[in-house]
This record gives sequence, C-alpha cells and structure tokens, in this order.
Amino acid sequence: MRTPLQALEAAPEELTRGRLKRIGEGVGKVVYASENWVVKRERGASEIIALILIWRLMKRLERWLPGRFAAKWFSHPSMPLRALRMALQAVVAVVPRAVWFSTHWGRVWQKFVHRDVRGEYLAVKHLSGTSLVPETVTFPPTLVKVSGWPGWLVVTEATERVEETLYDRLKKLAAAGQWAEVERWLERLLELRRAGWRRGVFSVDAHLKNFGVIQSRVVLIDSGGLTDRWEDVEKHLASMAKNGPAARQFGLEEILAGAPELAERFEARWRELTSARTLRDLWPARG
Repeated sequence: MRTPLQALEAAPEELTRGRLKRIGEGVGKVVYASENWVVKRERGASEIIALILIWRLMKRLERWLPGRFAAKWFSHPSMPLRALRMALQAVVAVVPRAVWFSTHWGRVWQKFVHRDVRGEYLAVKHLSGTSLVPETVTFPPTLVKVSGWPGWLVVTEATERVEETLYDRLKKLAAAGQWAEVERWLERLLELRRAGWRRGVFSVDAHLKNFGVIQSRVVLIDSGGLTDRWEDVEKHLASMAKNGPAARQFGLEEILAGAPELAERFEARWRELTSARTLRDLWPARG
C-alpha cells in the first residue's frame, strides 16, 4: 500500500535558518537546497519556451561548434546562458500566449508540461513512501530565502536531498579506477528500474542525472519521464534499439570508456532485462 506524503505542522527549521543554495536547474524547474532538504521553483511558460528556443538553436549550430558544445553548455548553466534566456524570455513575454501556443514551440511546451505533470502524478501514485524515491514532506506555506533571482520563494513541500547524482558518483569512481564499485552501482540502478516496473511505471528519460544516491540506495529524482502505458514502453525500447548502445543513452559512454568489458556486460544485462518477455513478466496485470 502506498504511504501518503508526510504532513508536518511547520517546515524543517533549516529551510528558514539561512539562504538556500541554488544547486541545479532543468528546463522546468530550479532547485535550491539546505543541508538535508531541497525545494523547487517551477519555471513559467515564457521561461520554458525561451530555454527550448535556445536548445534548438544550439542543436542546429552544433555542427559548427566544438564537440557536444550544446550538451556541455546546458549541463553546466552559466551566466551567459542565463542572460540569453532572460533576453529571449523578454521577447517571448511580449508576444501574446495565443500566438506562441499556436506555434511549434508552444506545442513543444505544452507537451513538456503535460509530461512533467503526469510524471509527478505517477510518482506520487506509485512510488511515494517507498525506498525508490527520496522522502517528501509537506507543510503550511513558508517563505524561504534563496540565492540569486528571485531572492525568496513561498514553498509548501521539501524533498530529501540526495548525496549526489548517480552520474556524478559513477564519474568519480571511474576516475579512481574503481570499476567493481561502478558495476555494483549500475546493478543497483537496474534493481531500481525493475522495482519500478513491478509497480507498473517505466522511465523513458533514463539519463543517470535523473537518479540520485542516498547511502547505498539509488533513487529516482526526476519523475518527468515516467509512464504507466505499456505502448509507451514498447515505443521507447524500440527507439533505444535503433539509437545505439544503452550506455550512450544513459550518459554512460564517457564513464565506461576505460572499461569496455564492463560496458559490454552492462549492455547485455540491459538487453536481457528489457526483452519483451522479461519485462512483461514484471509488469503488473491491469484489472
């Protein structure tokens, strides 16, 4: 049985003790943290559309830019990126929403928001109260100070802070040549994926930056790619089969470059677990 989110009478004290540090951002949200908790600021429509425009522009220019420039720029947000986003956001804000929503970019935004909202709904429905996701607590509206713009937020929930993303953990272990530990953490990732499949949810956004580490656990920290539709799972696996090794699509290719045999074992393990028969056996029957 799913455990509901824990409701507190007041926000954890450390959230209001000082200014929260900005620790990360994505297309749809910006994340701030205290020592043990994280809170999120949801981006507005104009902000998201501006980021989508920048990403598409970078992808088109990538053939003339240094290797993987767009991916690296977005993975380490900088002041120039934020300045460009704010400039484009100002342009987007001037154009009436009805105009933007009728364009390709507006449809991309609507699709992104729908996916994000649906993913969060499925995470609460199927995963909250389990060891597969960080703990989340709710509390009355609370004003917290944050670094950078806008300087403060009103929040009603906080999520347990992970030690680091799984991507960062594996990158450190690989740099130290601790390949046995790398393989151990990859197996924990696969066990997490299997546990999710048994509950009837599958993440179609499998990059390692969407997973975090808490002690000896791997947890899902970005639910935006979750689906409970079997047809979505089939389409995603078919797409993965066409797009090269799983390691590349997980963001593992660079990490495992120094351990080709490990990369081959991971590939074989992933293919074994995602065979139609194996996955169907794990997927719950719909009543």
